[in-house]
Amino acid sequence: MSTGIVVRRLGPAAYADLGPVFAELARHALEPNPHMAPAAVSAATTLVPEDEIVVLCAWLSEALDFEQLVGIWAFRRVKGWRSGFSPALASPLVPLYEVSSLPVLDRDHAAEAARALMRYLRASRDLPHRLLLPLLPLDGPCHAALAEACRQTGSAISTYERWVRPVMIPRPEDSFESYLRRALGSAYKKRMQQFRAVAKQGALTFRRNRGRSALEALDAFLALEASGWKGEAGTAIACLPADAAYIRRLAELCANDDTLLIDTLLHDGRAIAMGLLVESGNRRHFLKIAYDETQSRHSPGRTLTIAMLQADFNGTPPAFFDSGAGEGVDAGTYVWGERREMANAIIRVGPGRPGAAQAAALSRMWLRRLREAVRARSARAASGRPPA
Repeated sequence: MSTGIVVRRLGPAAYADLGPVFAELARHALEPNPHMAPAAVSAATTLVPEDEIVVLCAWLSEALDFEQLVGIWAFRRVKGWRSGFSPALASPLVPLYEVSSLPVLDRDHAAEAARALMRYLRASRDLPHRLLLPLLPLDGPCHAALAEACRQTGSAISTYERWVRPVMIPRPEDSFESYLRRALGSAYKKRMQQFRAVAKQGALTFRRNRGRSALEALDAFLALEASGWKGEAGTAIACLPADAAYIRRLAELCANDDTLLIDTLLHDGRAIAMGLLVESGNRRHFLKIAYDETQSRHSPGRTLTIAMLQADFNGTPPAFFDSGAGEGVDAGTYVWGERREMANAIIRVGPGRPGAAQAAALSRMWLRRLREAVRARSARAASGRPPA
């Protein structure tokens, strides 16, 4: 029997049944992406109408009546100012809390799966031929497979805003100390002095909750985030009913899959910082951090990340840790030592010229640069410094 890859389109309800199949794909993926998981897609329906969600599944037929899932890419149909008011497909579904626009590809069939997904998109007459990918990594084997699939289908990737995201890629010989020394460089001594100073001022303990236990800690996390300036400004998750419903649903479904974690740093028994994380395959992804602003003298956020690293290396650290840091975040505030280049990208599926979506992205990029230049000039004027 001949083998081949076929792509089928699913809605979120049908895709929800593929949890175990997706988990197996994630274990063999080039780059696991938890926000392509059935749990994440199901949770997204609290914010996104189901009829706007398109999940493409690439299946490899190897024997009679047997298929292997070798690729997943979930999109949302959009038509607004970000797409130049022309129809487009956007990935991930909820970019505010998500970490990557990449599809999930089986490492042994990545090239064929990426090519099959792009060919399906190109041949589809009822799907837009513009892909909005606001969180696209520009390095790594999955991006390489996608770029080659674009080349083979006459498609083109255009990138706009770029930034670097802190990540952790431990070496086999790494320990907690050796990794931090490499990651922090000359700042290692100062950061560890600060870390130890916090412990001298009270009992410092670290707690990692997983699965259902992590779900039980979610209310404490949301309350801690809302206790500071985000709560006062109304931007904390708990202050946004739709976002809170999404996070609660995502946490519940990930807890059921045992892929939800909440890390807590306690000082004299009081939580001063918490991290919300999800896992997929051999990767861990940081979604949100919350900390007690009254304890700012202890640098609770940075202290938490050091404690997280210590816990990781006391066991088996993830092969890849994604900080999830967005554009505009200072990478130097994190303790993870590696960097990944990210971009707001658009794929034109098939041959053609740049369209309204590309024009909108270019306009947004230049408007943001102009705004940043005006802010910088205003800051220099306020400080009395001469213009650069």
